[in-house]
Amino acid sequence: MSPMRVVLIEDHNLTRMGLQAALQEQDGIEVVGEAANATQGLKLLESLKPDVAIVDIGLPDMDGIDLTRKFKSSHADTQEPETKVLILTMHDSEDAVLAAFAAGANSYCMKDIEIEQLVEALTVTQEGNSWIDPAIASIVLRQVKRETSSQVEAANQDRTVKIDGVGPEYEQVIEAYPLTERELEVLELIVAGASNATIAEKLYITVGTVKTHVRNILNKLCVDDRTQAAVHALRSGLIT
Repeated sequence: MSPMRVVLIEDHNLTRMGLQAALQEQDGIEVVGEAANATQGLKLLESLKPDVAIVDIGLPDMDGIDLTRKFKSSHADTQEPETKVLILTMHDSEDAVLAAFAAGANSYCMKDIEIEQLVEALTVTQEGNSWIDPAIASIVLRQVKRETSSQVEAANQDRTVKIDGVGPEYEQVIEAYPLTERELEVLELIVAGASNATIAEKLYITVGTVKTHVRNILNKLCVDDRTQAAVHALRSGLIT
């Protein structure tokens, strides 16, 4: 199996060098290029076509959100394999998080992330799913709640408005494979942005048991990750 090809776009030299060294030690990951600004970074993305680009928001010539928007828009109609973008930053403000995803970012991580989690985030991102740092997951989920509430309110005012909830096939899955009371408790904490360790502490169970519950929840909801599970839970009314 070919290694995951990664490009680093980060203006802080020590951070970039540290990331490169740490990632090169991981099996299955190859750092194929690095850039200290957005201009160089865009050129690397065009020439190297990596699997995943790690992009810092605070670049000197163009912020990482604008870089992402420019790169994604220029490849919107191409048939080439998509380069995924993982934003790596210290910014956890709601505006920054939502702007990054609106620009086309696939995943969003904080810079204090452990290397093991970063590798997990890269793997999930390469596979076509979104990885959202647990520290800022609640921001995305609050936005989903607002959107869902707005759609319901609009529907109450005008019955012709379509609510983008879950489809009937999804409802059938829930009926066929209902979540247990404990799984609903775990799902509620996932929606709140709690980590496995926090869930274990709150429910007085082991982290291993939490992982089992999370795996069962993902399987029953037919989703790939915790964020998708939370979004489904909110839109289907499982968690309010």
